[in-house]
Amino acid sequence: MNAFLEIPVLPQRSIVLHPPLSDEEFERMSQQCDGASLERSKEGAILVNAPAGGSTSSGNAEITWQLNNWWKNHRRGRVFDSSGGFFLPDGSVLSPDAAYITAEQGQGLTREERARFLRLAPAFVSELHSESDTLAHLMEKMETWLANGVQLAWLVDPVARAVHIYAPSAAPRVETGLHIAGSGPVKGFLLDAAEVWQCFD
Repeated sequence: MNAFLEIPVLPQRSIVLHPPLSDEEFERMSQQCDGASLERSKEGAILVNAPAGGSTSSGNAEITWQLNNWWKNHRRGRVFDSSGGFFLPDGSVLSPDAAYITAEQGQGLTREERARFLRLAPAFVSELHSESDTLAHLMEKMETWLANGVQLAWLVDPVARAVHIYAPSAAPRVETGLHIAGSGPVKGFLLDAAEVWQCFD
């Protein structure tokens, strides 16, 4: 039986179990966990994320809504909100605030596979900086996304009213315009950042 070995204090918010949970056990635990979302590091530590505050929840909803509206123009691939979990190649399990997988990525997935955490890295992810997390931690998370095959990752920072853009083989760059243009897997997507910032006013 798994037992708690270590429960570090904030801000790590992680739990280490021995023996570590299997993928199936972790997914089942995540589904049964009320009031928090769980992620897993590649080392096997369970990361506990508190529920989002009102402004962050509203901002996440706005970004996902805009991404889904872009998807409706072509209806290829699929958009996911912050409740979606992804098993990544390095063994970690992460949940982006918004994500998109291409039609090619979704091709061949069975209904059963789609009903569970997906075993792939989304083509595009977006993370929204909230008061419950540090910008430095989210920057590390963006690098983890890229290391696992994500083609484009956005870190949306409502404090600085800026979007940090990450892509493979390129240094991160920051955009501060009111409209942020997607590229690669989300070419044609245009984020109305002003609408997102309004969620925090």
